[in-house]
Amino acid sequence: MISYNTKDWFTFIFRFHKADTFRTLFPIMLAIGAYSGIIGYMEVEYWKLSDDSYVKNITIMHGMLGFVISLLLVFRTNTAYDRWWEGRKMWGALVNNSRNFAIKLSVILQDEKDRNYFRKMIPSYASILHKHLNDTDTSKQLFEDVDLEIDHHKHKPNQAAKMLFQKINDLYVSKKITGDQLIILNAEAQSFTEICGACERIKNTPIPYSYSAFLKKFIFFYVMTLPFGYSFSLGYYVVPVVVFIFYVLASLELIAEEIEDPFGTDENDLPTHKIAENIKKHVEELI
Repeated sequence: MISYNTKDWFTFIFRFHKADTFRTLFPIMLAIGAYSGIIGYMEVEYWKLSDDSYVKNITIMHGMLGFVISLLLVFRTNTAYDRWWEGRKMWGALVNNSRNFAIKLSVILQDEKDRNYFRKMIPSYASILHKHLNDTDTSKQLFEDVDLEIDHHKHKPNQAAKMLFQKINDLYVSKKITGDQLIILNAEAQSFTEICGACERIKNTPIPYSYSAFLKKFIFFYVMTLPFGYSFSLGYYVVPVVVFIFYVLASLELIAEEIEDPFGTDENDLPTHKIAENIKKHVEELI
């Protein structure tokens, strides 16, 4: 995740980082600029359409559809950000539950071997979950047309959670903890799997294809029709205007695409590896 100063306006305006949408869209912007220039030339110099031509009235359509496309993009970006923020809340819950688990065990356990076991296993779960969510196969498990050779009995986060609960149960059987203490520890042990399931839901359930495809087509055809109407009033200035409109609309869609899956290697994805390292540091301090 990119670290930045939220109050440094000039850095935002003049700096183009690796994940900036301008870099990604630059080739398409050049093509749209050339297309707009050709349409502007044909209307102004070649066709020489009069001011009372019906083609000039196509801007009425742009005015009506501009409000619709803005609503769709607002919904799109809000939905993507909700997924990103929910992923952050899940990992925040993992941090808190790991701390609570470690605090309770540090008080309950007396045997140093048992303490060493949990000192290693609690941070290991966060590390394993980080690797699990960064696996591309995890995002394909709900697709019917993808045949994955996955042994679900080797679901690594589940195996790690099972080992934690198995150890707690062994402590109860060996009379190292009481039944009441077993119940107290059960909530944190159960929370690991619940957090994993919530993260997997975000990972392997993308935005519905029909919605995403329609929005891309809407943006494309909206921008492609802009030069026909605005060439009358803007002349050759229609080129930078259309390119800028496309940059704004397409950038919103690109940003939404990037943040809707917060568990990855993009610059704006959640720093799950760093969070896992912090969990390890905190647990080792407690136990």
